[in-house]
Amino acid sequence: MLSIGLTGGIGTGKSLVSNLLNDFGATVVNADLLGHEAYLPGTIGFDLVVDAFGNKIVGDDGTVDRKKLGPIVFSSPENMAKLNSIMHPLIHDMIQAQLTEYSSNGTDVVVVEAAVLMEANWEALFDEIWVVTSERETVIERLQGRNSLTREDAIARIDSQMSQEERIEHSHVVVVNDGTTGDLADNAKKIWNTRVVNN
Repeated sequence: MLSIGLTGGIGTGKSLVSNLLNDFGATVVNADLLGHEAYLPGTIGFDLVVDAFGNKIVGDDGTVDRKKLGPIVFSSPENMAKLNSIMHPLIHDMIQAQLTEYSSNGTDVVVVEAAVLMEANWEALFDEIWVVTSERETVIERLQGRNSLTREDAIARIDSQMSQEERIEHSHVVVVNDGTTGDLADNAKKIWNTRVVNN
């Protein structure tokens, strides 16, 4: 089984690429969705997060309310680091368990889409790391249109993340997304054929 970790900065098109790879035949796992599962009520993640940030983050339905937790962690690097120190190891183990299960089931290719793959030090889980890249101005325009952000807010979001250059340095494959959706599909298909089909 080939395991691919797919990452990239905000607005680069990771989800588009993971959808394309799914169409090509890969099994796709979304680390963000695993993250949501990692602190559902009754899990160790729920207990650890509530212990760290208090009952004020629990909503009326008994789950962690992301609208209450968000402002607490995004306004404080210390709180974000605290949350990450709880969640990243839990999500790591969930990814590892899924990869083991898919491998034993005879799955050929698994792609794990994970925005924080490198920041969380998950590289060792995968055979290859693929990074999706886009020109900075393209990303700014996407964020202004898609997320209704001001130019300043879009730049702040981009600059708060690991740099694209650093991601490229630690990856095996770069998927460039600077043109149309069709261009991206063609580019992804060429890479898929080279790295997966003909390898």
